[in-house]
Amino acid sequence: MSPRDSQRKEPARQRRAAAPAVQVIAVTGGKGGVGKSSVSVNLATAFAQLGRRTLLLDGDLGLANADVLLGLTPRHTLAHVVRGERSMQEILVDAPQGFQVVPAASGIAQMAALSAVEHLGIVRELATVCADLETLVVDTPAGIAPGVLQLVQAAQHVLVVVCDEPTSITDAYALMKVLRRDHGVGSFRVLANLVRERGQGRRLFETLSRVTGRFLDVTLDYAGEVPEDPWLRRSIRDQRPVVDAYPASPSARALRTLAETADGWPLPHGTRGNIEFFAERLVRRPATTLEVVR
Repeated sequence: MSPRDSQRKEPARQRRAAAPAVQVIAVTGGKGGVGKSSVSVNLATAFAQLGRRTLLLDGDLGLANADVLLGLTPRHTLAHVVRGERSMQEILVDAPQGFQVVPAASGIAQMAALSAVEHLGIVRELATVCADLETLVVDTPAGIAPGVLQLVQAAQHVLVVVCDEPTSITDAYALMKVLRRDHGVGSFRVLANLVRERGQGRRLFETLSRVTGRFLDVTLDYAGEVPEDPWLRRSIRDQRPVVDAYPASPSARALRTLAETADGWPLPHGTRGNIEFFAERLVRRPATTLEVVR
């Protein structure tokens, strides 16, 4: 093992020795097409490369795609868990990159509108497979539907993925507004994805930060930028994470840096570093109101 590899694995070993802490990161975005799922699978892969015991939860219950990006063909999904046909342990899929995946269903409309009881059942099942977990990456659907908000507000860290499109910024703002107002989420980390030139990500962050600074009582932290990269597009076609398939590519280096940084993110004040914290917050369902977010 190289000295660099040893340094990468050290935070995970220290965390195991200190306490059964679980880093729960929700990867989200106000709109589709910003590369959120690609970030999720690559982040999970990079965490596994750091020696972290990692689980990727595909939170897009009705339109799953994490398994597609990984080239997996799960026999059973969360739909089987909801119907009581399989346990959570029975549907887990081992990704070749060294982490496990909770696959969601695809093309099943009912999965996108689960009841509170059905959500609670998923949470209880999830807790049964997380005893030895160190990192849980939650790939959320796009938008501000109740199911999205529920997953995001339960996480310890909210990673908002944006790109250089006006709708990406406005939709990210809308997501933050609803999460702050209805769920009390006041801290977000912003990742600029698919940037075309160095420094563009920081400019996007500053644009979003100015808007939120004027109208929202939230804290934003810059998580970095991932460049637009032909190797990333090729890895998607290959159905392999770019950090695994093309580790020397610019996007792979950026995503590994993100994982190394996230490995040291401190727990937010007042939270506990265990999976029960995520489960407890996940089942809270405050009343939501339907309105146009401006």
